[in-house]
Amino acid sequence: MRIDLGAHALEVTALLQCLQESAQGPVCHACQYPIRTRRTRTRTRPLGLRWCLRAGQGRAGTGREGYMLTVASELRSVVVHAVGAVCVRNCEVDLPAEASGPVRVRITGFPLTAYGDRLRARVVAGGAGVRVTDVRPAVDVEVVDDADLPDVLRDLEAAESRLRALRERRARLDAELGRIAGLEPVSPPVRRGDPPRTAPVSALLELAAFADERSAALHERITACDAEIREAMRDVDVYRFRLNAGSGAERTERAQASGTAVVTLEHTGGAGPVELAVEYHVPGARWAPMYQLRLDEAMTGGTLVMRACVAQRTGEDWSDVRLGLSTADLARGADLPELKSLRLGRRQSAPAHAGWREPPTGLADLFAGYDASRAERARSSRPGPGAAAGAVEMAVASETMDDEDRIVYRAAPPPAPVTAAPAPLAAPMAPGGYGGPPPPAAARPAPRSRFRRGASAEAAGGDAYGGDTYGGAGFAAFQESGFAPEADARFVDTDEDPSVPTEPGADLLDYAALELRGADDEPQARGRLRAAASEPGGVAAEYRRRADEVTRLTLPEHALAPRDAAGSYDYRFDTAAPAEVAADGAWHTIPVCEIEIGLDPEFVCVPALDDAVFGTVVLANASPHALLAGPADVSVAGEFLMTVPLPTLAPGARERVGVGVVESVQVSRNAHMRESTAGLRGGTVVLDHRIEVEAVNHLARPIRLDILERVPVTDDKDVRIEEHDGAPRWVEDTELRDGRHVAGARVWHVELAPGERKDLTGGYEIRIPAAKAVVGGNRRV
Repeated sequence: MRIDLGAHALEVTALLQCLQESAQGPVCHACQYPIRTRRTRTRTRPLGLRWCLRAGQGRAGTGREGYMLTVASELRSVVVHAVGAVCVRNCEVDLPAEASGPVRVRITGFPLTAYGDRLRARVVAGGAGVRVTDVRPAVDVEVVDDADLPDVLRDLEAAESRLRALRERRARLDAELGRIAGLEPVSPPVRRGDPPRTAPVSALLELAAFADERSAALHERITACDAEIREAMRDVDVYRFRLNAGSGAERTERAQASGTAVVTLEHTGGAGPVELAVEYHVPGARWAPMYQLRLDEAMTGGTLVMRACVAQRTGEDWSDVRLGLSTADLARGADLPELKSLRLGRRQSAPAHAGWREPPTGLADLFAGYDASRAERARSSRPGPGAAAGAVEMAVASETMDDEDRIVYRAAPPPAPVTAAPAPLAAPMAPGGYGGPPPPAAARPAPRSRFRRGASAEAAGGDAYGGDTYGGAGFAAFQESGFAPEADARFVDTDEDPSVPTEPGADLLDYAALELRGADDEPQARGRLRAAASEPGGVAAEYRRRADEVTRLTLPEHALAPRDAAGSYDYRFDTAAPAEVAADGAWHTIPVCEIEIGLDPEFVCVPALDDAVFGTVVLANASPHALLAGPADVSVAGEFLMTVPLPTLAPGARERVGVGVVESVQVSRNAHMRESTAGLRGGTVVLDHRIEVEAVNHLARPIRLDILERVPVTDDKDVRIEEHDGAPRWVEDTELRDGRHVAGARVWHVELAPGERKDLTGGYEIRIPAAKAVVGGNRRV
């Protein structure tokens, strides 16, 4: 990495002490203040350079002094949304009396999963005249002692070490077995004139016995070693599973990285304590509502307790925090729509965007002097007059934000028109020197620029200031190598009509994320605002990938995601007591609050289908907010009965909740059907149905029993259905059953005292022409 300090030249030893490499590039070793850099073709030039020479001393490049403090923070509150969470950390800062000017506070304790562009800081208490002027993310790395490592990690390391030793022993045994198998008898050389020799049978047998004995012993040792290896592999798998299933806040590495926030305070008062609160967003958290319905023995009273299943793997444990549960979606855009007026008459141009102005005219002329001096320096540094025009200069641009090197090719501006053919593009330099030129690449048409071309560039025919950077054979070879930068979609094509104003996107109106391109950038982009490069993938990206595994957790039975259950409204539920949620990525049940409800017990029976009587509770939502859909554990008199799905209930809505079969209430049904004829010559068939129902209450309390029957319905004008007057008379059932209306449903509302028996009668007649019959037979009841 090369950093051009310019006027802020420091000694190498001081620079090595002041800087350290982190996930976000060079930062100050004392205060972790990130150094923003800008990509150029020849070097990395610092933007807004701020070196902290010593903690508590001034910053280079500024005319005023600063003061640096480091404090620890404590997690106070967390609001879990549909996906993700918003956390708030608080810390207390004692502003020293000798501090003058801005004071920077380095707050530690943040997880690496936190989004750096969503930090907010505010003064909560104390410090009259103190305000927050800036907040920036940073990364801190510390070496963890062995005593601070979890036991499961030490067990895993010991198991892995034992497994490696066993595999090495297995390899040595295999090598020794191979040497034994390679033993062969060697006869002495036979000279001319020697008498015939007898075969050394005894020696051969001794060698074979020795090899067999050693091979058998080695095979036994190999078998025992394989068994130990399998056992060691099982131990490694068990310890690794325990480590992965544990809390993500545990230190699992000897060099642990953590997030910090550097807050800049501007104060005009004196010294004193100040309480700061920093809000940040983290992924890897979700929740789902659950309920517990507790009924008394009579089912006339009870409570509904809302609970929440919370899972998080944000990298920090939520211990003793105020927990909030929101149905809102953090990723959903909240921009208000722009309503356009409809007018009669000639079409008018669209109004200009607020907060956006076109770049000034003649922007390219501002860099004419710089380009001329650069061309003069390039001409003076040319190796010799024999060099061909268009010789290619290679520069390695150190990417501080991307943490990787990219090779960028640029054609040097020609000093004067020449007739010689240009030299082919040079090959990339090797670390040890220069290589030979590659074969010339096939030229292809240059892609049309996506930026407005400067006047000086157009006058030079596109070759000035590095014309081959975005076109020509040089760019073709560069793009085919796989390292070409992607086209930036934040700029529109303005080559066809330079007078057409650039249409800014939403990202160009985000001023906090814009940077001004310098003179060493492409001619089409320098001097213009452009969205800064996004954060590179690294340690933080890996932690966020692990955190996103929570979104793939299976919900409990009958549970729904908050966005699916809430519909079009958003609401926040706060827990009544501090909560504890470990960052292990598993579901944790947290009590939230007690819901005001109204209970009305009812018993329902459909004797035509089943004689069983089902107990139900009509639950009315008496709270000022809606209840989300979710599973409800029903218990009567302290005994668990069943888990039922509870639908979403608006304030004041009522819903019937079943509690199972009630054996103490019995219902029996008898049906009779009599067929006769009526009318002239018996042209009409009368099917008379009589229904008798007997209900008995063996409970020690009065109940209300709904007995459901159904009368046939038809749209045939030749068929008539007439109902009989029953005792007591049934009525039409207008209540929704399972969310729908049942045609032809009739219901008896019966009040039964303890031990009371009641008989119910009802019936209907079906009159059909003699030439017709009921589907399924006339005698069906």
